Amino acid sequence: MKRLLANRPEWKRILQKRFYCSYFESKEFTGYATLLCLDKVREPLWAKSSKKKVCIVDNNYSWLQFFPKDKNYAMTAQFNEHGQIVQWYIDICLQHGATENNIPWLDDLFLDIVVFPTGEIELLDFEELQNAFAVAEISKNEYDLAISESEKLMTEISENKFVLFNLCQRHRQELLQTVEVL
Repeated sequence: MKRLLANRPEWKRILQKRFYCSYFESKEFTGYATLLCLDKVREPLWAKSSKKKVCIVDNNYSWLQFFPKDKNYAMTAQFNEHGQIVQWYIDICLQHGATENNIPWLDDLFLDIVVFPTGEIELLDFEELQNAFAVAEISKNEYDLAISESEKLMTEISENKFVLFNLCQRHRQELLQTVEVL
């Protein structure tokens, strides 16, 4: 299982970035939200699924990430240079938290969900989850958690009950008005 940091310190593709982070408490969302502004990148990054090929990293793109309190997922809204969402990406995770410097992190459970602005939903990396279980990188409980969480989220999404999609533009603007975190 790998731990992923919201500010992506290891990502060599990013040449110049800004990072914003804040903790929100509201009826709709409680938890950390971060914004990673990719001002200049070495080269674009294209994500391929069975349904689409989408550019998710390029100059002036941004990633808004939500870490909902007491949930086993984190969601990233990926914006192009015009501020339009190109896709939502949901990481199923064992847990998430923050470093002593308040940089959110997640312990990735391999399974992911991608949702496109057209409404298409796709479950990704099921084979990675199976392989991690087969080599005892994750336990049976962690495997089962990933499956049940992904099923619950896909149902919420298909029934239009997943509220984070509706918060993206507002939280992106709010984060841009906070102090940049190094």
